[in-house]
Amino acid sequence: MGMSHIVDRRLNGKNKSAVNRDRFLRRYRKHIKRAVSEAVHDRSITEVEKGESISIPTRDIHEPHFHHGKGGHREMVHPGNREFIAGDLLPKPDGGEGGGPGQGDPSNQGEGMDDFVFQITQEEFLDFLFDDLELPRLARKKLKRAEAFNYVRAGFTTDGTPAKLNVVRSLRGAHARRMSLGGSRKRRIRELEQKLEALQGRQPSTSSSPAATDEKPTSQGRKRSQDPVLDSLVMDNPALNGKAQIQALEEELHRLRNSVKRIPWIDEIDLRYNQHVRQPKPATSAVMFCLMDVSGSMSQAHKDIAKRFFILLYLFLKKNYKRIEVVFIRHHTSAKEVDEEEFFYSRETGGTIVSSALKLTHEIIRDRYPPEEWNIYAAQASDGDNWNDDSPKCSDMLRKQLLPLVQYYAYVEITPDDHQTLWHEYEGVQAAHPESFAMQQITQVADIYPVFRSLFERKTH
Repeated sequence: MGMSHIVDRRLNGKNKSAVNRDRFLRRYRKHIKRAVSEAVHDRSITEVEKGESISIPTRDIHEPHFHHGKGGHREMVHPGNREFIAGDLLPKPDGGEGGGPGQGDPSNQGEGMDDFVFQITQEEFLDFLFDDLELPRLARKKLKRAEAFNYVRAGFTTDGTPAKLNVVRSLRGAHARRMSLGGSRKRRIRELEQKLEALQGRQPSTSSSPAATDEKPTSQGRKRSQDPVLDSLVMDNPALNGKAQIQALEEELHRLRNSVKRIPWIDEIDLRYNQHVRQPKPATSAVMFCLMDVSGSMSQAHKDIAKRFFILLYLFLKKNYKRIEVVFIRHHTSAKEVDEEEFFYSRETGGTIVSSALKLTHEIIRDRYPPEEWNIYAAQASDGDNWNDDSPKCSDMLRKQLLPLVQYYAYVEITPDDHQTLWHEYEGVQAAHPESFAMQQITQVADIYPVFRSLFERKTH
């Protein structure tokens, strides 16, 4: 009997490869995060958010497998053996297995193997770039132009799709309808059954006196009961004998019983469907103020680092928060609110008065972003060089005007040298407000991403 071969020619199910890729990314999460972190400071500003080629060493993708352990007695057949017989010891091969993965030249050091390289998409790159980051102290504020909705139960309706049919409510309505339509007929049936039994002698006959029979004389001298059907069958037909009266009652009972049976058990008017209405989903509104120093003391290298920091911040906000606004402010001797294009690419420069940016921030908050409705954040990047008499003013404005309104304020000083006057003033602010104020120093491009992560790292409670 020959060996059977089964070949699976079915196409991959929908999104099957996506599931496998997800599993792969989770498994090598540590390697990918390290590669993403290294890629950030090696890129130009315009390429910060692009995908990346990730290289994983071969030793790290080793798959476990089952095999026979050493020792024990095993018998096997090696086809083509002409040199050895049972009991012979096999000599070890000369040399090793090669120079290791990716090392040396395989032509003279044995076989090697390249590292495993794969490409991650822009979306995956940003997922790993901003993993475990969040806006600190984000609080629920008033609903503000919510774009998301929840569907909530809102009673029942007579129209709808079969999938929304409420069986219990429909059966309850059908039962009530059957009771209302058939109740009077069933009562009538019971009354006629009693009278039929009386005519057939199945119940003891009552007294024939007018008081006992509840009968009253008519104007013609005949006695009429309070039963109109019995009047029509008996009193208005005095010629009918007892047998004919019984037959007439039985026919009437048959008609009433059939009319009750014809009442539908469930009708279209009984159907009730679950009704759902759209309800605004509570959304947390937040605004981020980006304050960048573009004064003459900021060299092109300093400005490039500041732009990289704010691009990371901007991508992080847009990636993780649906309802968030970003306000861009550039300042030298005066501050100006600008759009995204001008913020990152304008070449305007001048002297340095940092308080102008803080003053403009406070004015915008007062006019457009009431603190009771918005989570307010601010990030400031500067080389710290400022007019000596302006730095204390900045510290005072932060304490009295801005920090009572914002959830979190982050200051980044971009300088490879010693701290400047603004840093020393801000140290007192940080000591007084450790939860809502944070400050870090960036000395080179490689520090941008670590500093960014330290400022917006998710806090564990």
